[in-house]
Amino acid sequence: MGFNDNCYEWWQFFIIPWIAGFVGWGTNVLALEMTFKPIEFFGVEIFRIKEQPWGFFGWQGIIPTKAEKMASICFELMTTRLLNIREIFNRLEPEKFSEVMEDGVLLLMDEILDEVGMEYMPDVWKKLPQDVRDEMVVVAHQASDEFLTAFMTDMQKHVDDILDMKQMTVNACVQNKPLINKIFQECGDKEFRFIRRSGFYFGFLFGCVQMVIWFFYTGSWILPLAGFLVGWATNWLALKVIFRPLNPVKIGCFSIQGLFLVRQKEVSETFARVNCVEILHSEAVWQAILTGPLHKNFFAMLRAHSIVFTEKMIGGLKPFAVAALGGARFAEMKEDVATKISEKLPTIIDQSYVYMTEALDMENTIREKMKGLSPAEFEGVLHPAFEEDEITLIMVGAVLGLLVGIIQLFTVFAGGSNCPVPPDQ
Repeated sequence: MGFNDNCYEWWQFFIIPWIAGFVGWGTNVLALEMTFKPIEFFGVEIFRIKEQPWGFFGWQGIIPTKAEKMASICFELMTTRLLNIREIFNRLEPEKFSEVMEDGVLLLMDEILDEVGMEYMPDVWKKLPQDVRDEMVVVAHQASDEFLTAFMTDMQKHVDDILDMKQMTVNACVQNKPLINKIFQECGDKEFRFIRRSGFYFGFLFGCVQMVIWFFYTGSWILPLAGFLVGWATNWLALKVIFRPLNPVKIGCFSIQGLFLVRQKEVSETFARVNCVEILHSEAVWQAILTGPLHKNFFAMLRAHSIVFTEKMIGGLKPFAVAALGGARFAEMKEDVATKISEKLPTIIDQSYVYMTEALDMENTIREKMKGLSPAEFEGVLHPAFEEDEITLIMVGAVLGLLVGIIQLFTVFAGGSNCPVPPDQ
């Protein structure tokens, strides 16, 4: 093969741009699928480097593979640019927290006192005068306000000692890998659609150039090389158009900027909503406090306040209790009450969820702070999803394009009806 002598049919030239367009579309779609799927490694994991999506033989989506790293990147963005954990927690009003928790605490105290009274001094407890019981209710009501207010104030002062927000966010994404996929997919929904569609458009344009070259020169290496370049260029170009130029560039009356960066306001709303609904909600925050790596600090703090609360609440029982139990046994009973309070208070903490969500107002905070980020800072929201193994995805597209070019050479252009037949040797 060499310079063309018009031995091919017109339709063979005509389909070159269309094939290139479908190659560009297919490689871009595959690149996106390989970014997010499969959630877990698929294949025979004979050999695999840690935190690498590929193995011998098999593949795992890049984002699920690096869920911990991706979540850490998101967390760093939130805590360094969007949220100050101490400032956020200081929005809670201890008095308001006490108010929303009051009814639940009083019912809990009634249950605990009845349980402890029947355990330590059943006869005395049954015969306890009603006025003494009523006094205990009044004292418990007053003491619970002080207890909850002081407790929340102490939590605000030492929030860094009782809540590991990074562990909470990273752990949520590692344990639920589709969640980190959801964050990136919802934030970059329009960009991903552009990548899919642009593959065909860019591929078709490259194919037109390829068609012209093939018309004048039909070297056997042209189609495989063109397929390689189409697969590589469509992936590379789609990523560049999304994130570049970083800052608006004026060209005449037009302003050009990366597609993702233009949508900063819209993406900020999506990022804030998804993170606060899926990760940073009140229940998750309390679960991180109660069960996270710093939970011992929280329960030590709660127990200290519970002891003070118990002392105030059952002080009216002391004459009866000491007479019935003795001083040592009464002290043991107080310790038991304090222990039960610290153990059971977390079971009613859900009564504070609605108030905490309203008071912390993290979704609005993240959204507004994110809208104010510079383009370079904002780029870091989605770009990590592509930066990780970006060259791998581009090369996969290039190799697939190469294979399609080879197939195209030996099928569509295997021979033309007008091509001269080489003489027999």
